[in-house]
Amino acid sequence: MFKRLCVSAAVAVGCLASAISAHAEPEFTFILEHVLGPKSTAQTQFLEPWAKRIEEQSDGRIKIEIYPAMSLGGKPTELYSHIRDGAVDLGWSALGYTPGVYPRSEVFELPFVHTGSAAITNMAIQDVYEEHLSQDFDDIKPLLIHVHTGQALFTTEKKIESLADLKGMKLRAPSRTGVWMLESWGAQPVSMPVPDLPQALSLGVVDGALIPFEVAIPFKIQDMTKYSIEGADGVRFGTLVFMFAMNKGRYEALPDDLKKVIDDNSGAHIAKEIGDAWDAIEPRGEDIFSKSGEVIQLSAEETDKFAGKSDEVIDRWIAEMNEKGVDGAAMVKAARAAIAKHSQ
Repeated sequence: MFKRLCVSAAVAVGCLASAISAHAEPEFTFILEHVLGPKSTAQTQFLEPWAKRIEEQSDGRIKIEIYPAMSLGGKPTELYSHIRDGAVDLGWSALGYTPGVYPRSEVFELPFVHTGSAAITNMAIQDVYEEHLSQDFDDIKPLLIHVHTGQALFTTEKKIESLADLKGMKLRAPSRTGVWMLESWGAQPVSMPVPDLPQALSLGVVDGALIPFEVAIPFKIQDMTKYSIEGADGVRFGTLVFMFAMNKGRYEALPDDLKKVIDDNSGAHIAKEIGDAWDAIEPRGEDIFSKSGEVIQLSAEETDKFAGKSDEVIDRWIAEMNEKGVDGAAMVKAARAAIAKHSQ
């Protein structure tokens, strides 16, 4: 009877300890801010599941509060500085919103380097990160550098079937190299964050935009455009590189076991999973657009013309990197080789 009482008491103490632990305040509460809305792919398929895993794997010692659409104030172009300076603990944004800060990472945005799969390019980024990209991120703690599936060209009124059709059109560019690409095609690039695009289209500020379907649909771009254009076999016109990062000081303040929780959910551990999520959503967005607009695939001959003009962009980027003392040609070669490896 005494042994039974002891066992019962031990069980009761254990249950009480578990209950107290379950309701204990977290040791660390981190604020995560990002640039898109609460129903975006970034939040629903990436940031929310990621935060939940961190909370579970830390046994509740870490709590993460997510603030979408820059709801804490400021513009998308300022999120990088918010992370760096500690105004927020974690953040997700496009690198192109702060042009020139991450020049090495632009190699994966160059036209026709990325071939159309976020999962493949994400894994390629991890392969080359330490040697070729890490120098861009000395003042923050990057958790994942990744891409989306790639950009189609959406137009409000004009049907695009050739490179010549783009001459003089005002088109939204997603990044610095996107500006160069549109210039090489004879279009007039207009830079803006994607949240500004719906108003720009409705007011006629731009005639179209480079954007993926998974972003276009939540912003109802299908209601403002008639056509979407891809290359032959669905080839996309480049992609956009994104940064999911943590304030360096906040990360360093964590005990080693909680750093491991973060590390185990970063980089190569999650790159393919996140890419697969983006790749899975893109066809659904394309299907939605096809019900109200026309999806056009260029001929192989016309696609080659686009790619040929885009070589000017790559040459321009390599020359600029060489001026910075970085072997740009070697970076392009490494990026393409890594993508080819994961494409097999």
